[in-house]
Amino acid sequence: MTTATTPGQGPLTGVRVLELAGIGPGPFAAMLLADLGADVVRVDRPGGPGLAIDPECDITNRNKRSVIIDLKAPDGAARVLGLAARADVLIEGYRPGVAERLGIGPEACHARHPGLVYGRMTGWGQEGPLAQRAGHDIAYIALTGTLGMIGSPDAPPPAPANLLGDYAGGSLYLVVGVLAALHHARATGTGQVVDAAIVDGTAHLSAMIHGMLAAGGWQDRRGANLLDGGCPYYGTYETADGRYMAVGPLEPQFYAEFVRLLDLEEHAGARKDWTRWGELREAVAARFKSRTRDEWTAAFDGTDACVAPVLSLREAPHHPHLAARGTFTDHGGLTQPAPAPRFSATPTSVRTGPARPGADTGDVASDWDVPDLLKGPDPDGPATKGPE
Repeated sequence: MTTATTPGQGPLTGVRVLELAGIGPGPFAAMLLADLGADVVRVDRPGGPGLAIDPECDITNRNKRSVIIDLKAPDGAARVLGLAARADVLIEGYRPGVAERLGIGPEACHARHPGLVYGRMTGWGQEGPLAQRAGHDIAYIALTGTLGMIGSPDAPPPAPANLLGDYAGGSLYLVVGVLAALHHARATGTGQVVDAAIVDGTAHLSAMIHGMLAAGGWQDRRGANLLDGGCPYYGTYETADGRYMAVGPLEPQFYAEFVRLLDLEEHAGARKDWTRWGELREAVAARFKSRTRDEWTAAFDGTDACVAPVLSLREAPHHPHLAARGTFTDHGGLTQPAPAPRFSATPTSVRTGPARPGADTGDVASDWDVPDLLKGPDPDGPATKGPE
């Protein structure tokens, strides 16, 4: 089996992934697999998806290749099945039943390739009363109890971008699932369907909190617990210039350092006395308001007080620690997070920028030995509406 990657470009070099284009968690999961070295071919629809950004800036399509297939064309399903027969993993994010109606569902794919890992990414899952309902990250995490944990008790829960549901509860669980299923497939020759639902993954993320709730160590309300802002030494404080510092000295030795550097050692005994938390919060807030964020950053630099400045997206790549580690990288003029995690024997990299829709049809047809991709109408021809 030939691949588009070479040794040393990630531990998944040699793995072929077919991604049926969508938005949100599916493309991010495929990007993660591509970052790890997999040869990811994205099947884009003519005209592109809704909610799309400029393809040249869509970092979630880096390290991939793209072909365009009209899944509603008479030969659309056959072309996808031809690619699926050559793939190790397929990822799709349609509503339940759509792939089947298009003729590219698990049964059709497994008839061509019994060892294929068929990864399905949805918000509600393949089954259940809400399976056919539309939704987005914020609705999924709302039902799991996780959104209700976030924010001040006297204000509505804030939207945590789409990081918690789409990417943590969705993409990462899909990647774990398909890699586990791939391990099984390579050992047994048997593929399977991976049903990755954002509601399932996000609920799973709260396992520790449910344990604390059962043990009486967590109150089922916002702003009343150790890790949800209820504790005055685990949260954020405004500085003199309207910016913020994040504090989290939970352990006694770190808390002692924290109050010493704030010159609030008279509050050393308030750490475990929740009746004094109100006065402690007021004292800490007043101290942080007395200096700028950069001044406080310098004051806590080199200490174990567990305090850090709250940086913006544009500021983060320039932080000395992140710059030293190369946590962010520049490729093709785009500043972006570098691949993670890191590997000692099979290092990863940003090999190519965002794939341009349809730009790799010829190479994929050759590398994957699927000549039918080149038959019929020009794959980059006039746009038609794709699947919903």
